[in-house]
Amino acid sequence: MGTSASSSLRFLQKLVHWSTRDGEEAPPFLVCNDPLIKKELMSSQNSQLPSDCNTALGKLRLRRLLLEKSGVCCIAMPCNSLHAYHDEISQGCSVPSLHIGDCVVKELKSANLKPVEYGSNVRVGILSTDNTWNAKCYLNKLESQGFEVLLPDKASLEHTVLPAIGAFRRGDMEGARNLLRISLQVMFVRAVNTIILASDDFVGILPDDDPLLEKCIDPMDALVREAIMCARTDSLRP
Repeated sequence: MGTSASSSLRFLQKLVHWSTRDGEEAPPFLVCNDPLIKKELMSSQNSQLPSDCNTALGKLRLRRLLLEKSGVCCIAMPCNSLHAYHDEISQGCSVPSLHIGDCVVKELKSANLKPVEYGSNVRVGILSTDNTWNAKCYLNKLESQGFEVLLPDKASLEHTVLPAIGAFRRGDMEGARNLLRISLQVMFVRAVNTIILASDDFVGILPDDDPLLEKCIDPMDALVREAIMCARTDSLRP
């Protein structure tokens, strides 16, 4: 379930690719995508009327209910910003509603990146286009599990992160790559162990073999892996 066609497509491409690598069939899936709701949510953030946000969230809950009634085994939202409203959207859901932040935390722990309370002093960076909606869904989950979190400061956002995306959209690949690399290196200099790329806007800027990407996490990967696990677990039930 999503509000971005490109994000939904990227999720499905990964889902099909990874689930069929071992010769198995891809799990059956249903897609519900409505980009108009995203516009409504964005508008409601600047509105003084709580009813504007409630209307958009009500529409998302109706789409979630439609998926539930269709017999899905879990629901995934391949959109970072939607997870700021995950609790409101998933309230009363009869099947697992995957939270992208939970999926990332689960993989961090499985990779033996223990939080601060265990004495390893793991610092996780969150690189996003802002430090509010997209970053919030990871920040709360990581901090609740004891991880130390680092966000880019205002200067980095204004002078490297946002200009990198702007350059990419203009077709200036060299400029976009240089600026994004600077953004990542600034965070690594501040002793983060790994960086969560908390926005689809970063997809496609750096080549897949760029060494910096090896130290980063694409949250979509964690969400896809958890969805595949849910589907395969469900298929084993009598």
